[in-house]
Amino acid sequence: MARAQTNGAVKETSADLSAQIETLKADVAELTNTLADYGRAQKAQLGASAEDSFEAAKQKGIETAEHARKQARDAYAGAEKTVRANPAASVGIAAGVGFLVGLLASRRS
Repeated sequence: MARAQTNGAVKETSADLSAQIETLKADVAELTNTLADYGRAQKAQLGASAEDSFEAAKQKGIETAEHARKQARDAYAGAEKTVRANPAASVGIAAGVGFLVGLLASRRS
């Protein structure tokens, strides 16, 4: 009779253990889904953040290029104005710079 009671207890314990294992499997599956959802949300958030950073850098680059273009135009206009005001001095300076460049180029050859 003791044996019959032990078998019944073993069957109940086995049934409890099986139920707990099934519950554990369900919990692990739910945790896996939760982690996958979290990963997708993080990916979307990082993607949006990277896109915002890229757009900000792109806009800053456009602004910097426009500023450089404006400075170049202003410098060209200033040089042109100076040359028109002093054509002889400008030709002399250009000839001197050309002579120096020629000297430096001939030394390197």
